[in-house]
Amino acid sequence: MSIRRFLYSLLMYGLTPLFVLRLLWRSRANPAYRRRLGERFGFVPVAGRPCIWLHAVSVGETIAARPLIGRLLQEYPQHPLLVTTTTPTGSDTVKRLFGEKVLHYYFPYDLPDALARFLNRMQPQLLVVMETEIWPNLYATCTQRRIPLLLANARLSARSTQGYARIASLVRETLAHAQVIATRDRQDSQRFQQLGARPEQLRVCGNIKFDLQVPDAALEQGRRLRSQWGGQRPVWVAASTHQGEDDIILRVFARLREQSPELLLVLVPRHPERFEAVAALCADSGLPVARRSAGGVFPPETAIVVGDSMGEMLLWYAAADVAFIGGSLVAHGGHNPLEAAAFGVPVVSGEHVHNFADIFPALCDVGGAVLVPDEAGLAAQLLVWLQDAAAQQCAGQAAKQFFQQNQGAVDCLIHAINTLMKTSGG
Repeated sequence: MSIRRFLYSLLMYGLTPLFVLRLLWRSRANPAYRRRLGERFGFVPVAGRPCIWLHAVSVGETIAARPLIGRLLQEYPQHPLLVTTTTPTGSDTVKRLFGEKVLHYYFPYDLPDALARFLNRMQPQLLVVMETEIWPNLYATCTQRRIPLLLANARLSARSTQGYARIASLVRETLAHAQVIATRDRQDSQRFQQLGARPEQLRVCGNIKFDLQVPDAALEQGRRLRSQWGGQRPVWVAASTHQGEDDIILRVFARLREQSPELLLVLVPRHPERFEAVAALCADSGLPVARRSAGGVFPPETAIVVGDSMGEMLLWYAAADVAFIGGSLVAHGGHNPLEAAAFGVPVVSGEHVHNFADIFPALCDVGGAVLVPDEAGLAAQLLVWLQDAAAQQCAGQAAKQFFQQNQGAVDCLIHAINTLMKTSGG
């Protein structure tokens, strides 16, 4: 073990009590955070035979990995597929999407003993890490155990690159253990090279989020919802909102209803711990509110639907005419617009979208999305699309074409995985 990794490990052991306390603190709002703590220290059942291990941090990464997981299940039926996540919402997403088709546990802390325990019990033949999770002990242990490691959909923002550069020696040492770093684009590859990745490790595969398959069931459910609401009513979906945005959404909605009284708002908070607060805020508007969690048929007089359920964003987009993507009017960095684009729904977002700097500029250039600076801009853009059906349809079609033209990342990743599995004897 290098001195850098030794010092890193000491730091991780010292911080572990704080990690556990943080989980307990977060469990006040979501009790799932204090459950299954043992898994985070590698206490998992012994797998019956060697597996393929895919790690996806939370909901977004798990949904993005869905087409890749589907292909792995098809091409390697003889290998159990293990999917790990870090958050309870990610865990719930794995269970909802894949059920008993995959093994699922929480990702172990990057501690040598926890990793040894986990790997001894799981015996993976390959590790696929979604996006950019750089864990020095995990990567080094994979090399020691001859487990090939692939970073899929690897991305680095300018800000992340600057942050990693502060510990450049440790990052360079860690990245050296990856056999393949499959990036979204050339800029990501250049940034990984700046941090020490070798050119032969890098492969531009594109963004896996474009390979989302739109389920026929979601389209049918969307049609049913629109029928419940009244087939001709315009529907605005405000997705993945964060604190500070819901008030803005409700004020804009009130203004839009002056011009479009039949408009229906579907407001979907990003985090389940905010469901109750957002529902109360909507109730304070004085308009008829229905909650998805209540079940049953939505009354026809409903003006606001609170999407207080997990894993139904595709359903909401299937029923939408226009969409706002949250985390963007506040300085969070935005969320994925491609799910809306896949359904041909035009997207409006705030300007804080640095987490998706590879998608939003190009999507805006083709006319499938518009970025607005503030509440007034949001209201103005939505009004354009709600009052001009041709403009709305044109923007939606542009978004869908952009989505379809950028697919193919999964094929590239499967090719790399097949090569690595042959070298590992899988």
